[in-house]
Amino acid sequence: MISESTAVSLLGDRQENQDRVQVVEADGAALLIAIDGMGGHADGERAAELAVEAIAKAFKAQKHPVFDPFGFLHRAVGLAHAAVVQLGADLNIETRPRATCALCLIQDDAAFWAHVGDSRIYHLRSGEIVEHSRDHSHVNVLLYDGSITRDQLASHPMRNYVECCLGGDAELPRMSISARKALLPGDVMLVCSDGFWSPVADNKLAALTEPDVSLEKGLRTLAQRATRKSSPHSDNTSAAALRYGTGK
Repeated sequence: MISESTAVSLLGDRQENQDRVQVVEADGAALLIAIDGMGGHADGERAAELAVEAIAKAFKAQKHPVFDPFGFLHRAVGLAHAAVVQLGADLNIETRPRATCALCLIQDDAAFWAHVGDSRIYHLRSGEIVEHSRDHSHVNVLLYDGSITRDQLASHPMRNYVECCLGGDAELPRMSISARKALLPGDVMLVCSDGFWSPVADNKLAALTEPDVSLEKGLRTLAQRATRKSSPHSDNTSAAALRYGTGK
């Protein structure tokens, strides 16, 4: 049962908002979408729009609950990638639009997720982070290889370099698709751009599970906190979230 869902997207200290987030609900199922158009490439805003449109359209066309969640997520990412590739088909390969992507499907007391790049999915429960997706970023590879420490992530010169994304080359990008994640009443699923998760401490994110605060208010407060903390160089700051099964 879906008890509450919301989305927020702030401009930050940027000239345009290249993030797009959306919650799509249908017959007891929901899909959380976060797309982040990549800076330094053409048409990032339009790339994010087209990716969200392709994914939402595919979800709405499904029977619900989705019979094959893993196959659907793979196909949805592929459709979004194809839309962004087509947008930049006439441009030089280096400047073609690109985007990162995070999706979370919620149905049948479970969550399933997929992502490309450094947009993230979080599973929150009882004031703690149960799990979050592992970024497709160069610094994340260095971290898990033991070449750098977690404290060095934020200041590393390649912290903004992602190793795969939507768009650019026509070949389907590497993506990560989760196993089934069982949900309990009160759990919160969150998808977000790096402008949202990067400046915010884990305990602040986990506070979204507090039952006496509306998810909408909590998410907007965190987004505003992220932009203030990163000012005057804050990124677009966007997230979509869903609270599961409390009846609130």
